[in-house]
Amino acid sequence: MEELLGRRVPWSAEAEQAVLGSCLIDPACLPELLGALRPRDFYLDQNREIFETVFHMFTFAKPIDPVTVLDEMKVRGVYRPESSQQYIRELMLVTPTAANVMKYAAIVRDKALLRNVIQACEETIESASSGAGEANDVLDLAEKKIYALRQDRVIGGLVPASQVVQSVYSHLSELAASGKTIPGITTGLRDLDRRIMGLNNSDLVLIASRPGMGKTSIGLNIALAAAKATGKTVAIFSLEMSREQLVTRLLSSEGMITLGNLITGNLSAEEWRRAVYAAGVISSTDIRINDSPTITVAEMNAQCRRLNNLGLVMVDYLQLMQSAGSGHTWSNESRTQAVSDISRMMKVMAKELNVPVLCLSQLSRANEQRQDKRPMLSDLRESGSIEQDADIVIGLYREGYYNQEAENPNVSECLVLKNRHGETGREYLAWLGEYTTFRDSDQRHES
Repeated sequence: MEELLGRRVPWSAEAEQAVLGSCLIDPACLPELLGALRPRDFYLDQNREIFETVFHMFTFAKPIDPVTVLDEMKVRGVYRPESSQQYIRELMLVTPTAANVMKYAAIVRDKALLRNVIQACEETIESASSGAGEANDVLDLAEKKIYALRQDRVIGGLVPASQVVQSVYSHLSELAASGKTIPGITTGLRDLDRRIMGLNNSDLVLIASRPGMGKTSIGLNIALAAAKATGKTVAIFSLEMSREQLVTRLLSSEGMITLGNLITGNLSAEEWRRAVYAAGVISSTDIRINDSPTITVAEMNAQCRRLNNLGLVMVDYLQLMQSAGSGHTWSNESRTQAVSDISRMMKVMAKELNVPVLCLSQLSRANEQRQDKRPMLSDLRESGSIEQDADIVIGLYREGYYNQEAENPNVSECLVLKNRHGETGREYLAWLGEYTTFRDSDQRHES
């Protein structure tokens, strides 16, 4: 890396030394400092080794001073008899004050980011020059690398567990301070939140049902609830309905206005008032809609990477997607493989973007042949590996859909068929079909 394009590698010896000296002079600065810097941000090996040692000692609540740091370096095998002791002494002498440690850290972080940009560009040039892969593949790789840098992450490589512990500990502290009852983003449905712990970062959440059960409606309910609760951007990709149809449904749900009246424009004075209110609520959120019917996962990923404050991605629905936007007509076997590839790519997208991805899916007709028509994992249409890739799978079932004489035709069962964050089971929701919305139900049943 020292000879990249014959240019001088960006780094600041003074800033790196001042950060280390501040740690030794005043260890009280470490909680804030360790949230801003990582060992990989240091360019000089010796500086990186000292910071890794301090990082490790802080993680395990060990006392930190020049003597203990030198002793820990010996234990970790990074002590250099000819120079380490003298270098530690020099670090304390060259540091003017620990009060400006965050300023020093900002310089170190900025130089590290510049080096990572150079490395990403070098790797992109190498990929483009080698002729391996198509231009779109190289472009996608470049976007991924730059996006990872913007999100303060590095693609690939082994990360010490001690760093992950610090990250998890910080997250736990934030949860405790916030007073939230669930770790993830709310779905707007109390019982479902409690069951799945909300929508968590990097999760692929699948909602599946037969047509007409309300999977698009519950998806839009969740998207709007997430946008209102977090203030973050919610990206909706609809391969089935136009953006106007989706917003009309959002207005119906939020304003409790009969959908048919909204479609025909035959609104009462009270409904006009509620429509204005609902329009204001929806406009105050940052919901983005793409209604291209031929979009691929790679294109979705590329568009989402350009959003600076992304909170949730919703896709309606999985089986309509093309694996490569080629418009190819698939046989049953190859289509099953294509859908499996798409589901895997969706999970990778959720991990890369580090946000929950809510994907709607169709069920096959297999349940129609059973006495009990409640959905099962095996009913996922062209399932392949969908149920393996998803972190949470939710099936929707409404007895009133099959039996008009049902005792409670508007009670919808929300069946959590797979749940990596807890138990599977059943929750009951109220389906308000005229408003295309779901609400919490006060019914309680044993799963």
